[in-house]
Amino acid sequence: MIWIIGTIHVLVCIFLIAVILLQQGKSADLAGAFGGQGSQTAFGPRGATNMLTKLTAWGAVIFMLTSIGLTVLIQRGGSQHSVLDNLKSGHTQSAPVKPAAPPAPVAPAK
Repeated sequence: MIWIIGTIHVLVCIFLIAVILLQQGKSADLAGAFGGQGSQTAFGPRGATNMLTKLTAWGAVIFMLTSIGLTVLIQRGGSQHSVLDNLKSGHTQSAPVKPAAPPAPVAPAK
């Protein structure tokens, strides 16, 4: 089951990347490059939603659901362990490193 949901998850990721890259930005015209906006809304002018924005929303919902589903399935299927279980329980103290002896002075060249 993890493989099926994982495959769907990867396909939805690729789909979202493609759909988002196909969309035009809200301020993609020349006025948007210099800070001009078509209206006084907080995030720029809002147009009617088209098919790409609806596909993006549905893709995001499916992405979130598959992410949660994968998390639940992996937690149920695997044994309960932690990364910290691999650490040694008793910490051993190591002796401090002795500083190296200073180098011998070099005789000046004549």
